[in-house]
Amino acid sequence: NLVAGVAHEINNPVGCIIGNVDAVQNSINDLFGLIDLYQEELPQPSPTIAEELKTIDLQYLRDDLPNLIRAMKDGGDRITSISKSLRTFSRADSDQKQTFNLHEGIDSTILILRHRLKANDTRPAIEVVTNYGQIPAINCFPGQLNQVFMNILANAIDALDESNNGRTFAEIKANPNCITIQTSVENERVKIAITDNGKGMNESVKQKIFDHLFTTKAVGKGTGLGLAIARQIVESTHGGKLSCNSVLGEGTEFIIELPV
Repeated sequence: NLVAGVAHEINNPVGCIIGNVDAVQNSINDLFGLIDLYQEELPQPSPTIAEELKTIDLQYLRDDLPNLIRAMKDGGDRITSISKSLRTFSRADSDQKQTFNLHEGIDSTILILRHRLKANDTRPAIEVVTNYGQIPAINCFPGQLNQVFMNILANAIDALDESNNGRTFAEIKANPNCITIQTSVENERVKIAITDNGKGMNESVKQKIFDHLFTTKAVGKGTGLGLAIARQIVESTHGGKLSCNSVLGEGTEFIIELPV
């Protein structure tokens, strides 16, 4: 509720800014048109005006102002997109299931995690590839499924960062980190496969990952609750299935299956 409320409060001033950008652009065009008219009627400006025109570099203003306006509009649209994603991700669940577009939930989660996907001093950006199929909206608890997406994607980022240990920036760039998300419908079930090309898991670890309090992360980094809760949400609450495939040295795939 807090996140949704903040997103709503952000929308009001941003809507005002975006709504006025076009009006500002039109006003600027009018002012430049007026200046052109003055130049036609008075082709020989006074020394004072000529000096001022040289100082402000009128041609530069003509070229640059539209770019500034466009950047302002793009920035406003970006904030609106983030705000929408926050509302989608934090969607409060009622006692009844709701019709939900799973792709919107996945996209909102990716956007919220974007700060972790960006390039940093030690590695290039992690690429996220979405291969979305034609899947129907399903009746579910959206907020809970968004938690599942967040947990699996955050774990994939952790796994990729861990796989980068001992590798140089150039080595990672040559074989870049990647997360692939594929959706489809199979046997009356929506299937969501989330795959990373990290170092994978051995069979012993794979058999324990859904166990309560089991974690391979350092102290203070993981609670061992995330995947256990994710499986409970998918299987107990939604009647679906959460499974994992992993090959040591190749990567890991989590498969979420939900009844249509």
